[in-house]
Amino acid sequence: MTTYYLDSSALVKRYAVEIGTAWVRMLCEQADNVIAVALFGLAEVAAAVNGKLRGKAIDSATSDAILNDLKADAVAQYSLLDVDQFVVDEAMDLTSRHRLRGYDAIHLASALRLNRALTELQLPPLILVSADGDLLKAAQGEHLAIENPNEHP
Repeated sequence: MTTYYLDSSALVKRYAVEIGTAWVRMLCEQADNVIAVALFGLAEVAAAVNGKLRGKAIDSATSDAILNDLKADAVAQYSLLDVDQFVVDEAMDLTSRHRLRGYDAIHLASALRLNRALTELQLPPLILVSADGDLLKAAQGEHLAIENPNEHP
């Protein structure tokens, strides 16, 4: 069993064809993989999809289908992580050590919290998946394993 934490820059690739889409879809389709996603990341993916709709990169039928798939997958396939005050406090601390935007800091804090829980249960550590260079660098600085889907065309 391998646990992957996908931020929104990685998760969106499952639904919108981009560099790394095939690799992210393969991760999500392997039955022995656990795909962890912060709950707020779903809203970030929806915003990205709607941005593609406004930019006319996709049509409304495609947007509707993607958002329906996202909602269904969230219920059936993802381990959804809530954000609480402890995660926000850790995210605030992370911004003092790393160059991170607010939501990226929350993604990293969520991944770190889950990783600690996994290691306490003597399970393998998670792999953080992101296409964001600053987030990947910060995750490495916090000793997380990382993958960039853009390196898997």
